[in-house]
Amino acid sequence: MKQMPENHSLTHLDKQGAVRMVDVSNKPITTRTAIAQCVVRMSPDAFQIIMQDTGKKGNVIETARIAGIMAAKKTSELIPLCHPLTLTQVQIDFFPSKDNQSISIQSMVKIDAKTGVEMEAMTAVSVAALTIYDMCKAVDKSMVITDICLLKKTGGKSGVYQRESI
Repeated sequence: MKQMPENHSLTHLDKQGAVRMVDVSNKPITTRTAIAQCVVRMSPDAFQIIMQDTGKKGNVIETARIAGIMAAKKTSELIPLCHPLTLTQVQIDFFPSKDNQSISIQSMVKIDAKTGVEMEAMTAVSVAALTIYDMCKAVDKSMVITDICLLKKTGGKSGVYQRESI
């Protein structure tokens, strides 16, 4: 197996380059938050159906909100090296833009733990966006999900991270 350089910074690889789950047992418990976002771009027809709540499958926004919350709670089942976590808060917000025929989705995830919740926040917005796609694909198969990113994180050894711009 390939030997990793002594100063490698990928926490999910050991010195030999083997994949591992990070050992957080000696880390202190701190309050940690993560805010992530993504954007769903769509046709005017799909946008109108969502905004007027006239979709045949039900309320698109509220269904996507529930899907995002559920996804955050199940992140460790989807991303192989994520720790199973007991989240203390998951909030999903939607910001429609009629000018761009798009909906920005933002999640905020919070926990008191030894590890962060960045992956939970990004999983939440991703699954919320996929739910919007699923519920509206009969009207617009050309929807695009874009700009999935971490906006901010707090807590832990590395402190605060704030994204400059998207």
